[in-house]
Amino acid sequence: METPTRYQGPVLGLFRIVFGLLFACHGAATLFDVLGGPHGQPPSAGQWPGWRAAVIQLVGGALVLFGLGTRPAAILCSGSMAYAYFAHHQPDGLFPLENGGEKAALFCWAFLLIAALGPGRWSVTELLTLSTHRRRLTRKEVSNTHST
Repeated sequence: METPTRYQGPVLGLFRIVFGLLFACHGAATLFDVLGGPHGQPPSAGQWPGWRAAVIQLVGGALVLFGLGTRPAAILCSGSMAYAYFAHHQPDGLFPLENGGEKAALFCWAFLLIAALGPGRWSVTELLTLSTHRRRLTRKEVSNTHST
């Protein structure tokens, strides 16, 4: 059974919103000791990779959540999770269930999907595009009115 195309944009938009929010929450928890705090020792400011990863999670997750610069932000988020998986989880075992890397693997692939397919519906980019399109239409209507 094929999904009607009218559902693809909204479902992708919901997918983007949920994953962006979850990722931003991880960054906020690490940086600001909220939402249950960081998992493990909180990193000091500027520390590699912990603090910088948390900044990527917070900022990248927020950009994806709101749909602003979605594709580049999603690529950055996906890459950071690929790094986390291969640098921190994969040495403990080949499969995510063995090495505790399920979240890193899921975030990596989810953000790669968002980067490939775009933001879907309900994004800031969509709103800006609609606004620009409406201004162009209004200018054309005004210029057509003056030329007649």
